[in-house]
Amino acid sequence: MDIPNNTSGTSTDGDGAGVAPKPADQSFLDVLDQEIENGGGEWEEHPAYIGSVGRTMFDLPNSKDNLVSVLLPKESSQALPSQTLVLIGHPDYGDRRVYQGIIVQGPFYEPDGLRGDAPLIVTTTVRGATFMPRYHGRVEVEILGEIVGDTVLPPRYRPQPNSPVFALGQEETAAALKIDGDITLGVAIGHENMEVSFPSDKKSVLPRHTAILGTTGGGKSTTVANQINELHQAGVATILIDTEGEYTHINDPTTHGPMLKALERRGKTPHGVTDTYVYHLVGRETSNPRHPNRPIAFTLPFDRLSPYMAMEILELNEAQQQRYLKAYDLAKNLLNRLRIFPADNDDRNQLLELDELEQGYPKLTLQMMYEVVRACASRVAKELRDENNNISFTLRTLPFRNDVDTFLQIIEGADLPSHVWSWRTVQGRLSQLLRLGIFDSTRAQRLNYDALTTPGRVSIIDLGDTDSPQINNLVIAELLRGVQEQQNENYRRAQTRGEGQRRVVVLIEEAHEFLSAARIRQMPVLFQQVAKIAKRGRKRWLGLTFVTQLPQHLPDEVLGLVNNFILHKITDAHVISRLKRIAGGIDDGLWQRLPTLAAGREASLATRGGPSKWLLCRTW
Repeated sequence: MDIPNNTSGTSTDGDGAGVAPKPADQSFLDVLDQEIENGGGEWEEHPAYIGSVGRTMFDLPNSKDNLVSVLLPKESSQALPSQTLVLIGHPDYGDRRVYQGIIVQGPFYEPDGLRGDAPLIVTTTVRGATFMPRYHGRVEVEILGEIVGDTVLPPRYRPQPNSPVFALGQEETAAALKIDGDITLGVAIGHENMEVSFPSDKKSVLPRHTAILGTTGGGKSTTVANQINELHQAGVATILIDTEGEYTHINDPTTHGPMLKALERRGKTPHGVTDTYVYHLVGRETSNPRHPNRPIAFTLPFDRLSPYMAMEILELNEAQQQRYLKAYDLAKNLLNRLRIFPADNDDRNQLLELDELEQGYPKLTLQMMYEVVRACASRVAKELRDENNNISFTLRTLPFRNDVDTFLQIIEGADLPSHVWSWRTVQGRLSQLLRLGIFDSTRAQRLNYDALTTPGRVSIIDLGDTDSPQINNLVIAELLRGVQEQQNENYRRAQTRGEGQRRVVVLIEEAHEFLSAARIRQMPVLFQQVAKIAKRGRKRWLGLTFVTQLPQHLPDEVLGLVNNFILHKITDAHVISRLKRIAGGIDDGLWQRLPTLAAGREASLATRGGPSKWLLCRTW
C-alpha cells in the first residue's frame, strides 16, 4: 500500500517548539477506509464478551483440577473481590458450555509483559523512583459446576482459554448459592447487605446436624444466641443444653456496645428471645433465678437409664459389672414378685418390647437398686441378718419394707459372686448417685417432652451448677432419648391425625466434654445412642448442633455425623487439617483464612445434596 508523505504528526520550528499536527491527506484516509473494508470492516467485539470483566487463561503445568486462572484488564482489576460468584463461557460462543465458579484467591496485580519481581521494577522501587508499568489483575476461580438448564452439575471439562468471565450481581449470587431462607446466619463478606440464610423447612439442612466450632472469643456464643432467636421466630422448638449457664439471660436484650452499633448499621434494634424457659436439676441452683418464667426444677428417672449405660457412668470394671447385673436381675425379680411391675396386661405388653440397651426396668428406682446391692454385699460378708435374725439395715423402699420376708428370700436364695470388696465398690458408687438427690425426687417432676417440643419454644437446660461431667452426661443422655421418643410420637400424630410436623433442634454446648474421644472409649453405649439418634433424627425432623471451643477433642465419629459446619477462628493446624479431610472439596485459600478470622466473622459450609459451598460471613 502506498502511503502519501506528510501524514504525520508533530513538527518543530526553529526554536524546537511543538507545532500542531497537520491533518492527514484525504487520499490517505480513502486508502485506509478501503483497506478496512477489504478486511471485513471495523473490528467489533463478539457479542458473547459484552459485559464480561475478564477472560480465562491457558493452563500451566502446575494447574489444578477445578481451579482456573482469570485475567482482568486494569479497568476491571477490582471487579472480582474474594468470594464473588462468576459465570464462565457463553451458550453462543466457543464450546457453548457455561460454568459457575467462585473467586477463592486474589485479586492479584501483575505488570503487563514483566514479572512482578523483574529487576527493573525492583531497582526503581527500592531507589525511590516512580516507575509504574501498566498492569492487570488475576484471580483464581474454583469451578463449582457446569450449568445445564436450571441445574448445576459436576463439571466434566474445564473452561476453554479466552472464555468470557461475568460477575454475578448480589441477587444472582444469592440465588446461585441458595442462601435464601428464614434462618439468617449473617451478612456475606464482600457483598453489600447480602444476608446468608438457610431454610428451616427442608430436611436436607437442620436434621442433617450442625457443628459450631472455634476458639475462645471467636464469636460462637453470638452465633448460638442468634440461631436460637432465628429458630424461635421460624417456629422450631429449640432445646439448649447450657453447661455454663451463660444463655439463661437470653430473654434480655444485649447491652454490648459494639454489637449495638453493628445492629444499628443493619437497621435492627436489640431485643431478647421470647417464650424461653429455664430448667435446672433438682437440688441445684439456676444461673437466672429471676427469669420471668419461673425456672423449673426437674428430676431424672432411674428406670429410664439403661443398665449398661449406668455401668459406664459408674465406671465399673468387669468384675463390678458382673455384680451390678446380678443385682439388677434380682431387683427385677423382686418387682415381679411384689407385683410392682408388671402389674397388669399393659405392663406385660410393655415388658415384651423392653430393650435394656435403650432403657432400664420400669418402676425400678435408684433407692431400690442401692438396697438390693447393699443386701447382696452384706450377705457375701455374712452380715445380712443381725443377732435377732432380722435384716441388719433399714429398708427405705416402702414395698421392700412391707414384705421383708420376700426381700430376704430372694437375696438369700440367689447364687452370688463372692469377693465382698467388688460388691462394696458398686454399693459405694450407687451411694454417691443417691447423695446427689437428682434421681426419682418427689420435689420435682420429670421433663415434659411434649412441652419441650412445642413449636417456637426455647428450653434452656441449665447445668451451670453441676460441676460434674458425669451428671451432665446423665442429663444429656436422658434428654436426647426422651426427645427422640417424643419426636417419634409427634411424627406418628402428624401422619395419622394430620397435625403439623414439629421441628426440633437440640444444641449441645461444650460438646467435647460429652463426646470427646476419651469419653467415647469409656462410654461406647452412650455414643451408640447418640449416633442412633443422629441417624433416626433425620427422618423425624430432629437436628443436633454440637458447639465446642476444643474441636480437637471431638473424634471423627462425631464429626462424621455432621453435614453443616459453622467455623470461627481456629488456629490449630492439626484441627484445620482434620476438618479439611472430613469436609473435603474446599480450596486451600479459604482454609488459610481460619486462623486470622476476627471475632464475629466465620466460614459457613453447607452440603445440601449438591456441591459443597463455602461462604465467609459476618454475624454482627
